Amino acid sequence: MTITPVDLFGSALQFRPDGDVRNGARRMAEGDPGVWQLAAFHVETDADVHADHWEAHPDGEEAVCCLSGGVRLYFRPTAEGEAEEMVRLRPGTAVIVPRGRAHRLELDGPSDLLSITRRRGTYHEKRADSR
Repeated sequence: MTITPVDLFGSALQFRPDGDVRNGARRMAEGDPGVWQLAAFHVETDADVHADHWEAHPDGEEAVCCLSGGVRLYFRPTAEGEAEEMVRLRPGTAVIVPRGRAHRLELDGPSDLLSITRRRGTYHEKRADSR
């Protein structure tokens, strides 16, 4: 095995159930069973994140980490009439998104983010009230 640096902004690390870690293409909506994906993202605007869509990961929780910049992570209400919950992330902070909980992001400005989750079954749903 040749040991080389991995560009996390261009690919992803895949942590496999057998203990192997592999460099591979980012998978935004699907993944192999039991495989965790770690990927970094440089984002400039809300168009670079799913601000107008809800996203959920039914196969596992997600850690969303802010490396630089700032981001607001919104959670879809779980009951009729409730408001969205919001968590603000600054550099060096993270939030754990519960398994299956629909969420979306809005940026405070250009940011570097890190996501760790199992992508199998991930889905996106357009927000009814998106701008």
